[in-house]
Amino acid sequence: MNPNLDLLHPYPFERLAKLKAGIQPPPELTPISLSIGEPKHQAPAFVKQVLIDNVDAVASYPTTRGDHFLREAIADWCQRRFKLADASLSADKHVLPVNGTREALFAFTQAMIDPQQHALVVSPNPFYQIYEGAALLAGAQLHYLDCNAENGFISDLSEVPAEIWQRCQLLHLCTPGNPSGAVMTIDQLQQAIKLADRYDFVIASDECYSEVYLNEATPPPGILQACTEMGRNDYKRCVAFHSLSKRSNLPGLRSGFVAGDAEILSQFLRYRTYHGCAMSGMVQTASAAAWRDEQHVIDNRRQYREKFAAVTDILGAVLTFPEPQASFYLWPQTPIDDTEFAARLFAQQNVTLLPGRYLSRDNGADNPGKNRVRMALVAETEECIEAALRIKQFVQSLKD
Repeated sequence: MNPNLDLLHPYPFERLAKLKAGIQPPPELTPISLSIGEPKHQAPAFVKQVLIDNVDAVASYPTTRGDHFLREAIADWCQRRFKLADASLSADKHVLPVNGTREALFAFTQAMIDPQQHALVVSPNPFYQIYEGAALLAGAQLHYLDCNAENGFISDLSEVPAEIWQRCQLLHLCTPGNPSGAVMTIDQLQQAIKLADRYDFVIASDECYSEVYLNEATPPPGILQACTEMGRNDYKRCVAFHSLSKRSNLPGLRSGFVAGDAEILSQFLRYRTYHGCAMSGMVQTASAAAWRDEQHVIDNRRQYREKFAAVTDILGAVLTFPEPQASFYLWPQTPIDDTEFAARLFAQQNVTLLPGRYLSRDNGADNPGKNRVRMALVAETEECIEAALRIKQFVQSLKD
């Protein structure tokens, strides 16, 4: 067995299940789970119809590179969304379809890391757990950058010492951030690019929440856009990760893409040829249809805005949380220990939240997830409002 398997930490939801084990919530209260970031809005009907219409594609092996029509739809979307220079993002060189960002982030790390060089992966903290697991299984060590209220919940790259960057082979960015919803600015993204040039590492920019933003006038920028604005039209050292799961409410489709540096993607394609992860032909056709339509995405954002407005109006009086710019999470402080908060809330109100420390690591003197909980506002509005009312009642009971 791979000995690095022993380095893996229990997954957050495994820890959450252990925390809840043996607790009997009130049976008269319908269970509400806000712990998992799985979109619950209706999947677009037209995408489901495309799947049905193209079911005969299951009779053929798909290619690892993906069909040109899908790569072209993705390249066109990237150019529109991030205002890229004309023809700078080639469907043939700069884009690869993947089976969701989770699969791609894991595989990308395996392909990029040279474990013989005392590899270091730099990650935000808290973080999507795949960043850590993939790095450990690739034989790398991790350096965590705390994201807290003091730095606006965004990794402060200026505080990283040179000796860390000298060992860094891969930098993970997550913008909009999971769990805070904080968005990196163009200047911050360009700071990362300049550091990558100076110290010769690759940037993996996880942007899977980029289309769930709360102000229709200010879509979050991305790493490809940052490249364009500094005249870097080859996207060197930069790769963006996107998905239809959050954007289009299609988490079960397992469809996304990576885009950026052509040389890196050429090597990643080589890895994927052996990895065996080609996207089904019917899924490719449905994905292309989704990337070419924006109306369902606009409607999706409208639903999230309404939900956030209602929930924050209820909880703002009893909890403190950063106002998210994007994503579908709230990241409130807890008046008591976060694990105790989650356990007692479940016991009293039958509402499940994820303790913040389960998403982060102790890093020196503290854990940036400590005394926070992640609240995923993915259910329908009425259910989220009911959960918020129960949480408010629970918090008020702590003061009695």
